[in-house]
Amino acid sequence: MTTLTDLQARRERLVLDHFADETRQDFDAVLGTFPHPHYELIPSGEVHDGIADVRQYYIDTRRAFPDQRHEIIQLRHADDSVIVEFWLLGTHRGPLKGLPPTGNSFRCRMNAFFIFEGDRLVCERVYFDTLTMLRQLLAGVPAEMVGALVGGLLGQPAAASKSEVMEA
Repeated sequence: MTTLTDLQARRERLVLDHFADETRQDFDAVLGTFPHPHYELIPSGEVHDGIADVRQYYIDTRRAFPDQRHEIIQLRHADDSVIVEFWLLGTHRGPLKGLPPTGNSFRCRMNAFFIFEGDRLVCERVYFDTLTMLRQLLAGVPAEMVGALVGGLLGQPAAASKSEVMEA
């Protein structure tokens, strides 16, 4: 077992507090873990930068998943970051980018890289498999609706039906 350096211990404490504050939905405390809040969601290409933008991201995701929470699997240290592997869980109770609530729960394994400059958190970069989450959220949705719902999530107009394409 290796001993954490003082810097690693400070970083780890900040990350653990950050996770706990997110679950409690104490967004002022979460935002306080950054000198300038910055989130990057790699699967969607979304970047949330600054207090107002990151706060809106929290509001939107908790409207969609009011019970959103984490279960940490493993925490690792790198030279400039703390890497956290975790389960993200929640129940789809509100709208999510055009996807109406399905009432379905999800459990998705994720990785978050908390990037530091010294002991200052400068970025949270999150990686996850969107298909894993969508498969759970869309379970039970009629097949003919899935295309339009996924298109809405991707910011694309609903695809034309086969008959509309044939007529064109």
